[in-house]
Amino acid sequence: MWQDEILDEIHKIREEHAKSFNYDLDAMFADWQKRQSEGGREVVSLPPKRSLTTRWSRGTRDLGGDTEDASRRST
Repeated sequence: MWQDEILDEIHKIREEHAKSFNYDLDAMFADWQKRQSEGGREVVSLPPKRSLTTRWSRGTRDLGGDTEDASRRST
């Protein structure tokens, strides 16, 4: 079976990190936050994107009774 060396390395690093904190998620998360703040990169929070349903459902709201149903149209 084919193995991806990069993926194997990522799994190894993640396992070592989790093991060093005795698999305590709160401690692991605190460490990630500490590393992030020490990294010097700016953290940006973006507003949530509108979903496709929100975008498309907005125009269909006010159809009313003025539209003719194409499936009932006589030829």
